[in-house]
Amino acid sequence: MEINGVPLHPLVVHAAVVFTPLAGLAAVAYGVPAWRDRLRWPLVVLAAVSVVSVWVAFLSGEDLREERFATATGTFAQRLEDHETWAERLRIGASVFAVVAFAAAWFHTRSGAVRAGLAGLTVVGGVATLVLAFLTGDAGAQATWRIDQ
Repeated sequence: MEINGVPLHPLVVHAAVVFTPLAGLAAVAYGVPAWRDRLRWPLVVLAAVSVVSVWVAFLSGEDLREERFATATGTFAQRLEDHETWAERLRIGASVFAVVAFAAAWFHTRSGAVRAGLAGLTVVGGVATLVLAFLTGDAGAQATWRIDQ
């Protein structure tokens, strides 16, 4: 998985790093009742782009690991393992978050407990996705840029 000789993973990671936090922030804002009507479709689009970019980053990261770092050892290998663990959690979390965001948009016109419950789940999913995106990115940065050990 390369584009012009550059591994796909570092290229697509940027989409996940941008769109996942934007989707998470839109989900938090969706929790404000006055903003729900305006944020319904932007939230759906951001959640869709986010989950696709997270999946592509995850799959390209697995390919990069197998292709270039299969024999990694020591501290670097442990840092890669940490990044992979967080990436797996983000992949699952972003997928669940996207389903919840889609459900909130689908049932947007409902009133009462259904709408409030889905809005609450959307906010929780957005916050969880923000945290997972941060932890995954930090672990990846530690593996890539901390060469002191």
